[in-house]
Amino acid sequence: MKFHIAVNLERMDDSVDMASVRDHVIEMIQMADLAGFEIAWAAEHHALEMTIAPNPFQLLTWWANHTRSIRLGCGVANAAYWHPINIAGEAAMLDLISGGRLEMGLGSGAYQREFDRMKPGLQQPDSWRYMQEMLPLVRELWRGDVEHNGEYWQFPKATSCPKPVQTDVPMWVAARSPITFDYAVANKCNVMSWPLTLPMSEAEKYKQQLDEAIAKAGGWSGTFAMMRHTAVYESDADREQSLVAIRQALSRFGNLMTKKGEVQNGFPDAVPLSALDGNVRVEPAMLEENLMFGDAETVKSKLQRYEALGVDAFIYYASMGLDMDVQKRSLQTFIDKVMPAFT
Repeated sequence: MKFHIAVNLERMDDSVDMASVRDHVIEMIQMADLAGFEIAWAAEHHALEMTIAPNPFQLLTWWANHTRSIRLGCGVANAAYWHPINIAGEAAMLDLISGGRLEMGLGSGAYQREFDRMKPGLQQPDSWRYMQEMLPLVRELWRGDVEHNGEYWQFPKATSCPKPVQTDVPMWVAARSPITFDYAVANKCNVMSWPLTLPMSEAEKYKQQLDEAIAKAGGWSGTFAMMRHTAVYESDADREQSLVAIRQALSRFGNLMTKKGEVQNGFPDAVPLSALDGNVRVEPAMLEENLMFGDAETVKSKLQRYEALGVDAFIYYASMGLDMDVQKRSLQTFIDKVMPAFT
């Protein structure tokens, strides 16, 4: 099993200094790089302090200049917010600067609040259509001149400048639904998935959808990655902080997913935990069971279940509003006491 890391610049309130957030994130990325993590993932979100990521390629270029070998994953750009020529050039420039470390991810977005501001009139459930038009087009632009007259974009002959260093840039699709698994496999893309706070049965459902897509396509040689919030703790104090932090983060995430609260100056109001259900459930015992939470032995045991399921890469999702020192202790414990069992 390979290991990836996803970490955001994040603030839950304005008492946290942005310079300290910046320094913390680069320290986490450097820890993962030195430990042999395969990919570091940067997201794209807008006007939200929980995930400060207006341009994933800018973040990844920053990380490229502070790391040695870890690959740099766009996880993921929202296709509807970009022009194909623009995103192809931005991604290729990152590949050039980093010496060929780009992992290119496209997705369909998560929060209707963002679409209302970035792409007014587009409903999030319809945004997959933009991703499916853009992905093959980006590949064509990387190869050379192409004229395009599609449903969402039209332009005369053009190409990506620069071109990627890699002759075959790994492409990733964020998938949760059968139609997206089918598209990813048919287009020879790697797949990343996130079961949110749902139990192992959700991960098993994704694997079944992947297997069905592979059967339809007649084969696939891609990578299947699974992301979970992760906290490895060796003290009761760190355990308690981790559970409090994830519940507080989910109360704000629930605001964005359900539009049950306001967002003030970039900070989502906390939705009462009692109001959250479905995909955003917050019972402490359930969270500790479903997420990658626990001491090193517990986390190893959980990871073995994912490995047995057929997950090729585990994405260690570090960001949940947890105290920065606790985040670093968790990651170091994972590196020292969990990874050796799999590498």
